[in-house]
Amino acid sequence: MPESRLRYERVELDRASDPQAVKGYAFYDWGKSAFETSVTTAILPFWFGVLFLEANGLTTTVLSKSLSSDAIWSFSVAGAALLVAIVSPSLGVIADRRAIKMWWLRILTYVGAGATFLLFAAPFLPVSTQWVWLMVMFVLANIGLNGAGVFYNALLPHMGKDDEMDRISNLAFAYGYFGGGILLVLHIVLLIATGYAEWATQAAMVTSGIWWYGFALLTFKWVPEPPIENEMESLGILDSASLAIKEIRKTLGEVDKFRTLFIYMLAYFFFIDGINSVTALGGIFGTVVLGITGLDLMVTILAIQFVAAPAAIGFTILSNGGWIRIPYTSAGFEFKNGIGTKKALTVALVGWVALCFAALAFAPLELDSHGEHQIRYDWDETSGAYSVQVDENIPEIAQKLEYKGSEFNEQGWTTTWGHLLPVEIDEFAGTNRWTYEDDAGEPYSVLLIGVENDEIQAFLSTLDESRFSASVSGGTLDEESNIGIDHPTNLGDGKLDAIPKAARDYVWGPLGIAVGLQFLLLGCAMGTLLGGSQGLARSMFGQMVPETRSAEFFGFFGFFGKVAALIGPLLYGFMTVTFDSRVGILSISMLILIGTLMMRMVDVEEGRKDATAEDARNRGIIGD
Repeated sequence: MPESRLRYERVELDRASDPQAVKGYAFYDWGKSAFETSVTTAILPFWFGVLFLEANGLTTTVLSKSLSSDAIWSFSVAGAALLVAIVSPSLGVIADRRAIKMWWLRILTYVGAGATFLLFAAPFLPVSTQWVWLMVMFVLANIGLNGAGVFYNALLPHMGKDDEMDRISNLAFAYGYFGGGILLVLHIVLLIATGYAEWATQAAMVTSGIWWYGFALLTFKWVPEPPIENEMESLGILDSASLAIKEIRKTLGEVDKFRTLFIYMLAYFFFIDGINSVTALGGIFGTVVLGITGLDLMVTILAIQFVAAPAAIGFTILSNGGWIRIPYTSAGFEFKNGIGTKKALTVALVGWVALCFAALAFAPLELDSHGEHQIRYDWDETSGAYSVQVDENIPEIAQKLEYKGSEFNEQGWTTTWGHLLPVEIDEFAGTNRWTYEDDAGEPYSVLLIGVENDEIQAFLSTLDESRFSASVSGGTLDEESNIGIDHPTNLGDGKLDAIPKAARDYVWGPLGIAVGLQFLLLGCAMGTLLGGSQGLARSMFGQMVPETRSAEFFGFFGFFGKVAALIGPLLYGFMTVTFDSRVGILSISMLILIGTLMMRMVDVEEGRKDATAEDARNRGIIGD
């Protein structure tokens, strides 16, 4: 077919965008982000952990295996993602042959938003089943979210021309960051104002479901079902499954026809694996390795949301051209033509690699004062004895920790030394807890009448293999202290600890930058790169996907993304167990680096031509 005719036909196949439809498309991201931000990241994991602990203690037995709450939580999320990943290519095949993309988007939104709403009902059930209800509803909500994502993403190639794809995709992500961030602010204010009352948590679940469904109604109203030429008749379940399997085999055999697209999918597999792993594990890395507080984490999550939104627009300008104004001035930078989607995405990916290396240098400052320790003994002149209290941000007491082949049983440790600690001991359940405050909400302390100094010294020596720190102020033991080998500030024994130790000695320490501010800087950098990498990655894929087979290919796109979401955390976990957490972060950066290098092999223009030719064949404009 002559090139001139191919360009002419592409005009017919590649329609300009409708502003109202684009806005409706973006509002779906605005709505669903409430679940991703408030529910998945900020609120539900903690609530699930509390209800699980009340019902089971620290662990329960599932299929003869003793599992903790975080293990069950992660397996539930992984199972839901894997289920959607397996069926999404098949659903995509059928959706490309019948006008049912919007129908499926509606059904799966009902499932996801409805399950999110029903999370509020857990406290009305028996204590033993409350955590199970949360887990089941959360799995259903994830199935709705990830399944709807297949059809939502498949709408993108139909929303406008190729040169509009970056703008539309990044605009939707920007809406999502703003929408999720605004609702999270309201939820945090409500929780703090009510003292984290259970009804406030329930209200957060209800409003997240309503927020998702309510804004999705604008999508259903304003985004039309993409037209399909030669739509096939409705098929039964068995016939649909047979067709789906046949077409998937055909697609997998078309590597030569869509060589550029398949190379990009492989590159995407690596770099999205790394990016998703960083975002999913960032909170755990911050709390466990860096020792940040819950407030630090929530502030950072908010920062990510509100930085990512303008960053998404900024990367659109970088890709397609435009003007970026410096706030509060008339100055700015103009990118007349832009650098293109591929180069802009590569800039974001290089930034991710640099960010992972920078994360290796983050470290909490050394404990310089008595008040910075987690367990504090203070001399009371009136009684002639020491009192003890713990910091409210001290980690929960775990059942058992393994460190360098040895086991440190924290529950047994607190039971043995309970007379020197502010702990609530439940020997029957085996679940000891720290006591932070009294009934009046004041810091809780225990006066150690009759306790000899050598007992406190003996206790301090037991901290060597722990995660905790303790200090003494006043009396004959004044300024005695000890910091456990696994405490976040204790550096020097890890494979890469020389990096954070040097950064702390020469950067963080002299500048007085605490670990909470370090993590906030990390979050802002993550938000900047998220705003570009996610939208541009989807846009670039959409530019090289045939419109007539968009759901099918976005089904594979979703499959790669979900499978990648399983591999990254497994790699991080293996490297962390074998070496340490910072080596785990380094391994994640290697995944992003591999994907970045593979991007050099992706010819976007060639991919667009392949998509154009396939659309023309499927619409009878040209033959095979």
